[in-house]
Amino acid sequence: MISDFQLTSASEDILFPTKITFCSKGKLLVLDRPWIMGILNVTHDSFFENSRLLTSKEGFLKVSERMIFEGVDILDIGGYSSRPMAEDISIDEELKRTISTIEKIKREFPDILISIDTFRSKVAEEAVAAGADFVNDISAGELDPSMIELVGKLNVPYIAMHMKGNPKTMQTKTDYEDILSEIMHYFSNKLNLCKKAGIKDVWIDPGFGFAKTLEQNYWILKNLAYFKRIQAPIMVGVSRKSMIQKILGVTAEDALNGTTALNMAALINGANILRVHDVKEAKETIKLYKEIYP
Repeated sequence: MISDFQLTSASEDILFPTKITFCSKGKLLVLDRPWIMGILNVTHDSFFENSRLLTSKEGFLKVSERMIFEGVDILDIGGYSSRPMAEDISIDEELKRTISTIEKIKREFPDILISIDTFRSKVAEEAVAAGADFVNDISAGELDPSMIELVGKLNVPYIAMHMKGNPKTMQTKTDYEDILSEIMHYFSNKLNLCKKAGIKDVWIDPGFGFAKTLEQNYWILKNLAYFKRIQAPIMVGVSRKSMIQKILGVTAEDALNGTTALNMAALINGANILRVHDVKEAKETIKLYKEIYP
C-alpha cells in the first residue's frame, strides 16, 4: 500500500512549490499560489472577438474593473495581435494603443500589477515608464535584439515565451527532433542571457500555439512538469485557443469549458500562472485545484 507520504514525495516536483519571491521596481512579490493573468487586447483583430477592446462596446476600464473584482493578479496589456497572419502595425501605433491604456488603468487602479505584452524594446521601455510592472515578450528577444538588455535596466520581471519565426511564419516552423528538449535548451540559453543582462526574475511560457502543431501542444501540456527543472515560474496560455477549438469542434466563443479543463491539467502538471480571458472561471479552477492539492 502506498502511503500519503510516498504520494507526496513522488509528486512534489510537479505540484506548486511553497513560495516563489520576485521583485518589480523594488517591490517584493510572493507567488505562493497560482496567479491569474487577465488578457486585455487593445486591438481590433485578436483571435477571440470578445477580447478586442478597440472595437468593444465595453471599455478597457470596465473590463479591468471586472477582472480585478473577480480576482485577477496581473492585467496583460497588448496592442499587437500575435494570432497567425495578424496585421503588422507600426511601433507608433502600438505605443498609441498601449501607453495611454496603461496610464489610465494605473490612475484608476494604482495597486494592480500590469504587464506589457510586446516584442519591441521601445514599447516595453515606455510602458514600464507609464506604470507597467512586467514585460511579456512572445519572442524572448528574438524579434528585437535590444529587448533583453533593455529589460535588465528596467528592474522588472521578464516573461520569455518560446516561439520560432514570427506570427506570420510560425505555423511553418513546427519541425522538431525532440520538442521538449529543444524548448528546454531554448530556455536555458535565454535564462543565461537574461542573467548576464541583469534581469533578476524570469518566467517562462512554452508558447502553446506558437510554432507547434495540435499534437505538439498537447504533448507539451502533458509533460509540462519537465520544465520545472529549469527553476523558473511557468506561465500557461491556452485560453480559448485553436488547440481547444479543433478538438471540440467549437469556435473561440464556445471554448470556455475546454479552457477550464486544460487550465486544471496545467495546474496539476506544474503551471504557476494562468493567462486567461475569463478570470472568474480561472479563479474557480484554482480554488478547486487547491482543494485537491492544498
